[in-house]
Amino acid sequence: MSAKHLGVMIAFAGLILLTACGQKQAANPLAASASTAVPGKITLGENSLQLKQLKVETVVATEVPASSVVAPGKLEVNPNRVSHVVLPVAGRVVSVLAKLGDSVDQGAAVLRIESSDSDAAVGAYAQAQAGVAQAKTALLKASADLDRARDLFDHNAIAKKEVLNDESILAQSQSSLDQAEAAERQALRRLQLLGLKPGEYGQQLTVTAPVSGKVLEVTVVPGEYRNDLSASLMTIADLNSVWAVSEVPETDIRFIRMGEPLDVQLSAYPGETFRAKVTRIADTVDPQTRTVKVSAELRNPQGRLRPEMYGQIQHVGAMAKLPVIPAGAVIQNEGSSMVYREISAGVFEPVTITVGDRVGDRIVVRSGISAGDRIVTEGVLLLRAS
Repeated sequence: MSAKHLGVMIAFAGLILLTACGQKQAANPLAASASTAVPGKITLGENSLQLKQLKVETVVATEVPASSVVAPGKLEVNPNRVSHVVLPVAGRVVSVLAKLGDSVDQGAAVLRIESSDSDAAVGAYAQAQAGVAQAKTALLKASADLDRARDLFDHNAIAKKEVLNDESILAQSQSSLDQAEAAERQALRRLQLLGLKPGEYGQQLTVTAPVSGKVLEVTVVPGEYRNDLSASLMTIADLNSVWAVSEVPETDIRFIRMGEPLDVQLSAYPGETFRAKVTRIADTVDPQTRTVKVSAELRNPQGRLRPEMYGQIQHVGAMAKLPVIPAGAVIQNEGSSMVYREISAGVFEPVTITVGDRVGDRIVVRSGISAGDRIVTEGVLLLRAS
């Protein structure tokens, strides 16, 4: 073979090799089209198959809550509407007239007791009445003595000092009557407070409900003798209003203010939201859980809300116009949230964002991007793999 023929064959073989390489590159356009032209940015060719699989949308701002707090909670009895039944005097419980769970009205009888103090109160009133009668008699005598002394003095039968002495006795008698009548009123008032009738001995004392509500606790049975007048025998609570109590993280407590509304969702009533009003915010932070106790009052006219029901509270602050993007546009990168923003046609850059609450299938963005930016909303993982 001549040298000329050998050169032609070598040139032909080289042409075939270049053609094969070109066909191999064309068969994998995804690998050939993605390149990082600038550090941190991804550039895709105009005819890139990868670029055609991406969906880019313009970020739109929407009115959303500027701050939102969600925390677990439960219902409790309103402490401002709870009353404890105690004995007015020491005695033996004869009968318990209200059972656990009963509804009672204010003033209704709930206990009856026997006590020696009832006879003592009746006797004290009778004694006070006798004291008044005695003081009145003494006053009448002192008044008559003074009239006689004045008459004698007018006829020069006695000295002036006798008249002055009788005047002093009359004033003392009047003072004694005033004291006796005060003692009588006090004794009568005690009878009225104990629900006793004057002049009748051996009466039973009736203890009444201090408030209207439900009997939540009974700690006494008939036959017991009780002399501790501070011990609660029965607990009655007005459940027309209850408290929703929650432990709010200290990082969120700044969003909650006294008197603000809260939304309460309960496990017992899925899909329903109850409106409450903040009535108390604890003055200290729990050192173990780093939370602050928040209490909110709910109206409960129908009695559907029961203490110890579990649920959650939600506080929604003022509204603000913030970017809202599809949840699929956000990816996680080493603990941070990130999206890909389009710089120009086929050029993208990763941007770290701060996300807020989720609204359906979209996420609120608090920082990192703005309304009008264009971001990748579909095919994000294709860029991440580039």
